[in-house]
Amino acid sequence: QVQLVESGGGLVQAGGSLRLSCVASGRTFMNYDMAWFRQAPGKEREFVAQIAWSGKSTDYGDSVKGRFTISRDNAKNTVYLEMNSLKPEDTAAYYCAAGLGTNWFRWGQGTQVTVSS
Repeated sequence: QVQLVESGGGLVQAGGSLRLSCVASGRTFMNYDMAWFRQAPGKEREFVAQIAWSGKSTDYGDSVKGRFTISRDNAKNTVYLEMNSLKPEDTAAYYCAAGLGTNWFRWGQGTQVTVSS
């Protein structure tokens, strides 16, 4: 079964950029769709972006469209989230997930992103 480890979070000023990475163990990574979610304290988990196993299809939450880009490198078992024009409201713990369609059944431990104003 696949295990996921996120990295790349940190503290950044508003308007800045960060790139998150999620490395998956196991040889079945390329069989899974991948996604990023986030959760801020006191708020529900929010969908950020997803990418199909082939990398040919992506989807984004309304709040990040035009600012975030999801990509994957199946040779490296890695999915990325490039985040630009960051806003304080982007502050959250970011989690990657593996699944099929919208059935996300593997989750990472999360990486914290904090955007200062």
